Amino acid sequence: MKTFSRRSVLVLGGSAAAATLLRPSVSLADNDPESHGMSAFGDLKYAPDFQHFDYVNVDAPKGGTFSTIPSTRAYNQSFQTFNSLNSFILKGDGAVAMDLTFAPLMVRANDEPDAMYGLVARSVQISKDKLTYRFTLRPEARFHDGTKLTAQDAAFSLNVLKEKGHPIIRQQLRDMVKAEAADDASLVVVFAEKRARDVPLYVAGLPIFSKAYYDKKPFDESTLDIPLGSGPYKVGRFEAGRYIEYTRVKDWWAKDLPVSRGTFNFDTVRYEFYRDRDVAFEGFTGRNYLYREEFTARIWSTRYDFPAIKDGRVKQEILPDETPSGAQGWFLNTRREQFKDPRVREALTQAFDFEWTNKTIMYSAYARTHSPFQNSDLMASGKPSPEELKLLEPFRGQVPDEVFGDPYVPPVSDGSGQDRALLRKASQLLQDAGCVIKDGKRRLPNGAQFRVEFLLDEPAFQAHHAPYIKNLGTLGIDANVRLVDPVQFRARVDDFDFDVAIQRFSMASTPGDSLRTFFSSQAANIKGSQNLSGVASPALDALIEKIIAADNRDDLRTACRAFDRVFRAGRYWVPQWYSGSHRIAYWDVFAHPPHIPRYAGSAGVPDLWWSDEAKAKKPEQAK
Repeated sequence: MKTFSRRSVLVLGGSAAAATLLRPSVSLADNDPESHGMSAFGDLKYAPDFQHFDYVNVDAPKGGTFSTIPSTRAYNQSFQTFNSLNSFILKGDGAVAMDLTFAPLMVRANDEPDAMYGLVARSVQISKDKLTYRFTLRPEARFHDGTKLTAQDAAFSLNVLKEKGHPIIRQQLRDMVKAEAADDASLVVVFAEKRARDVPLYVAGLPIFSKAYYDKKPFDESTLDIPLGSGPYKVGRFEAGRYIEYTRVKDWWAKDLPVSRGTFNFDTVRYEFYRDRDVAFEGFTGRNYLYREEFTARIWSTRYDFPAIKDGRVKQEILPDETPSGAQGWFLNTRREQFKDPRVREALTQAFDFEWTNKTIMYSAYARTHSPFQNSDLMASGKPSPEELKLLEPFRGQVPDEVFGDPYVPPVSDGSGQDRALLRKASQLLQDAGCVIKDGKRRLPNGAQFRVEFLLDEPAFQAHHAPYIKNLGTLGIDANVRLVDPVQFRARVDDFDFDVAIQRFSMASTPGDSLRTFFSSQAANIKGSQNLSGVASPALDALIEKIIAADNRDDLRTACRAFDRVFRAGRYWVPQWYSGSHRIAYWDVFAHPPHIPRYAGSAGVPDLWWSDEAKAKKPEQAK
């Protein structure tokens, strides 16, 4: 479960915010530098005259079809279904990959941590105080109907997303004060003082909508009407809840730009939707779709022996994933009474036997997750450094003492499935929290029976819950799984109407404002936010601001590690597992660059791959 790459609160209010808005930023001067790109700390790999990104195949042929099932999602999107082509609001279940149909101001370079280079914007000029950005738009930028894309469209898009976009978008645009068109070619964006470091990058990556199109219809409507775009693809054929196709715009206005060469090579990109992982696998073996990233270790270990594998028509690869693996786990809704005490939350962690689950159900394919910054140098380890202690000391007495020692790691069991020592510790923690056994059942301090409902939207995870629920039963806790359809799941999670839900999210290599959507006290009260656990910690809020304010990578690393220690001490989740690689399988009709760039994500599909016509024409592929 990941979020997708083009990364994502409410309108500024209150006296402090108002004071910020009234204070003017330093105006742009003629001698302020103009650049072809920007990054969090100003470093750019590519020169102004670069011809293409190093990792693409500029000679990749155009044509063919790439088909797959969703492996990433964002905002209101679902892995299993869709009923709307508006993927940027809270209402409805948006279709994945709608970002392919829109062109943003800038796009990311996948071999740099956070650098962006101009697509719709030819250049950007930044004021000395870094609060005013002027984007100069390319005169050739066009919407799919041939109308010119102007700064008025870009300003409209940013303002409507801040006012009516998905809550995650609104929150991440909190530090954007205004966006205005100085003329058709000049977009001026003004940010608040002490803005998050990555907000300008986020703004530059947002889709640009047609103002004329939305003058005739409401933006915040869940609809299957095809919106007017300006990106490399248009929406093609689709059937809600079943499949959607994106058709390449062969005369796309940006196809020969340096940021576009060697990318978007397929004539058709198609996504199939399945409600069940096993059924989805059968669809792949039957060639209903051609590419699959395998997230189920059981299937990878036991079911890739079908005839097309044996005769070479389907290829398997394991590609390294060098990006932060992020966090996957059971997030405990601390808004609910039974999860308010951290001792209770730790008891639930003690009851999960990862070692048995990994060995028995997942074929030892995973490692245990400890941190939201897993698989990166932002993750805390050992005792705090002097620099970390400087950030942590103001919170001594407000956070657990363990914050000032080694960071918390989940227990390692004996692998039996019911480690008695860990269950005894869990029972004692519950007892200490006032959750006693009465008449054979665990009771909350208020006398109510301790019940836990695990909310799921796909049956594949049921096997992982069974041994966990058995251990919770041993502790006297009445636990069960509630399997609901994807639409109901999304609605309940957005409304925080759950006890425990699984979430996976990946952090950027240069985290910033997005941390607020996952971990801030403000996000805990915003429906649709990603703060599922309801984390509301003044210490974490303050450390998020330290992360955002860091002006170099060393300070960023230090602040993230300090944050990591406090978050892990809060026991807001039961960490699950991660893999440091991508397991992929595909019908052998594709090719890809020999080295997938580090920050491409999801093996660089579909943007960097291409159709290999010679392979597709082999007689064996016609079987």
